[in-house]
Amino acid sequence: MAPKFGTSGLRGLVVELTPDLVADHIRAFLAACPTGTGLWVGRDLRPSSPDLAAVVLQAARAAGLTTVDCGAVPTPALALAAMNAGAAAVMVTGSHIPADRNGLKFYLPGGEITKADEAAILAALGTPVAPAPPGPPTRLHSTAGSDWVARYVTAFGTNALAGLRLGIWSHSAVSRDLLVVAVTAMGAEAVELGRSDIFIPVDTEAVPAATRAQLAAWAAASGLDAVLSTDGDGDRPLLTDATGRVIPGDVLGQITAAVLGADTVVTPVSSNSGVEVSGRFARVIRTRIGSPFVIAAMEAAAPARVVGYEANGGFLLGFAAEGPAGPLPPLATRDSLLPLLAPLSRARAAGGLAALVAAEPPRFTASDRLEDIPVTRSQALIAGFEADGTRLDGFLAALGEGLATIDHTDGLRVTLRSGRVVHMRPSGNAPEFRLYAEAEAPELAAGLLAQGLTLLRSHLAA
Repeated sequence: MAPKFGTSGLRGLVVELTPDLVADHIRAFLAACPTGTGLWVGRDLRPSSPDLAAVVLQAARAAGLTTVDCGAVPTPALALAAMNAGAAAVMVTGSHIPADRNGLKFYLPGGEITKADEAAILAALGTPVAPAPPGPPTRLHSTAGSDWVARYVTAFGTNALAGLRLGIWSHSAVSRDLLVVAVTAMGAEAVELGRSDIFIPVDTEAVPAATRAQLAAWAAASGLDAVLSTDGDGDRPLLTDATGRVIPGDVLGQITAAVLGADTVVTPVSSNSGVEVSGRFARVIRTRIGSPFVIAAMEAAAPARVVGYEANGGFLLGFAAEGPAGPLPPLATRDSLLPLLAPLSRARAAGGLAALVAAEPPRFTASDRLEDIPVTRSQALIAGFEADGTRLDGFLAALGEGLATIDHTDGLRVTLRSGRVVHMRPSGNAPEFRLYAEAEAPELAAGLLAQGLTLLRSHLAA
């Protein structure tokens, strides 16, 4: 996979993320975008991330910027620290993809880059840079993670999770130690599970059956009220109930939006339709998949009490909210900690997380991906379905379904006559073909997903 921009920044194979290529992207970013007081840099726990972070810092300092190294830190913690300092930021991470790949996420002093910023960066690649005196020696910053945790302890209070016994699936997430600190500071008992020194790619939208079984086994063996985790860079949450069943990220999003008292919700078309069915929100805005699209719609909806979330669970807060114990300032970048803590803070009063989820409208999504599928092949399949209605009808008939409506907002989202949904989409930043399924029960969504993936595999192989 040649390095390219997608919905989360630059991604590519590590062997292709050469120092020259990375430095060129940093110079282009600095030339095209405001940097405020300097550049703050963080990284995940992939083996390649320290070296790539060093290249980023060197290129920025060579361009005359003040540079700050936050070390290994979750993406939302880096973004929060940099925004508070009025600085730009770069996170070195490949998020949920395997360790043979990595990438860069770019932040302006005010938050994530937009699609317009992305275009400006790409246009500036390869442009000669005028010589400049080097910036001062890079400064180390060690409190970005603890400040991120303190934000939520202040808002929810030190007793918000009292009485809960929570498993923390550490794996290789850069957020792992901070999750333990956060839930302990809020009164829970933390039990660490599955820590790994080898990087494990965790996609919170596509949790494999073997991982789900392990989560259930941990929950039963340790008598847990829930298991918490995140993806590799800590901007997407993973939460189970007391049985170890994974709660979909979009369900976490709509619960969190309600806890915060939002009146406007922005979410991509891949999220389940329960947010509309619930009737709790004055307005629901649907976008293409990717946080830049969510953020753009949130900004357009201001000054409403607006929030955003994605099907992967990443949550964006667009207004000054009030937690049970204190203020919660806006943070319009994808975050994992808020959609973990907000549902947990309501779990005891609801009779547990399972009961809290059961009170939501019965709409559930399941998603997974076919890996190592060239984007051109994925796009050709979608184009074939769009151009030939009989081909799409045949695919749906094999699922035992018929066509009701089609949504072309992002990929091909098909509402079936049963009211269920299948949504096909090439990944924007990896050689993957994604499939989302929605149904009225988790097991039905999972079954529709499995059927669809089997059929798509054969279509893509043809």
